[in-house]
Amino acid sequence: MQLITGKTKLLGIIGEPIEHSFSPVMHNAALAHLHKDYVYLPFPVKLTALSQAIKGFAAIDLVGFNVTIPHKQNIIPYLDVVSPEASMIGAVNTVWRSQQGWQGTNTDVYGFIFPLQQLERNWQHITPVVLGNGGAARAVVGGLLSLGCEKIYIIGRDINKLEKFKNSWQTAVKTALLVRHWENLEEIIANTELLINTTPVGMYPQIDASPISANLIKKLQPGAIAYDLIYTPNPTKFLQAAQRQGAVVIDGLEMLVQQGAKSLEIWLNQPAPLEIMRKSLKDHLGL
Repeated sequence: MQLITGKTKLLGIIGEPIEHSFSPVMHNAALAHLHKDYVYLPFPVKLTALSQAIKGFAAIDLVGFNVTIPHKQNIIPYLDVVSPEASMIGAVNTVWRSQQGWQGTNTDVYGFIFPLQQLERNWQHITPVVLGNGGAARAVVGGLLSLGCEKIYIIGRDINKLEKFKNSWQTAVKTALLVRHWENLEEIIANTELLINTTPVGMYPQIDASPISANLIKKLQPGAIAYDLIYTPNPTKFLQAAQRQGAVVIDGLEMLVQQGAKSLEIWLNQPAPLEIMRKSLKDHLGL
């Protein structure tokens, strides 16, 4: 076990709740493999305490941290520099100290598109269907646009929140977004080649839940891609049903690994041990 001393440098992740995060598992495995005197800690931070937390991190000389629900959008006003990618998406998941102060970017986009880039598809001719319009959907939209998708369906249950989501983007992105109420999903799903769940429905401990019914999933065309950002359970009920339908299924584990590796490379300024990070998560999950 690593010896923590007064010289050990600090990294971490903030969120509320934070108990579910597997980021400490893979980051501490990577740091040990690289023989770095760092430790990566989970910090439970309430929305009302975000300002105090950022000040505290500066006071204890925290090197950098990841950001998860519910802070990815709310943290932006507290940063001194925000990357163009994160500004466009309106969400930050990686923060570090620099001479300019706190800097933030978004590595979720890279993590999300990595598994898709391993597939040979003409993304310009695909109109993805995104389930959910929360914070996770923002990185997904950014990633789909970077792949070349020209139109993207955003499906939600609250039409006001859907319109707010659409209007929060720059004009060029706004024109690409087709917002639809959940009740319209049946007529849309049969024509898509890429269905993405960005909602938390089906996440542990609610392992018997699925964002859409088995009957709806049966409308997916064989060979379509079903992508669930959830990585526990593995696979989710949603992906199990999609696989039975003949879909290509992708879970959120590789996205987690890839975005985490990008964050670590920013903090350490050296390549991250991807295989070590991936293996640590699979071992932890019993996969």
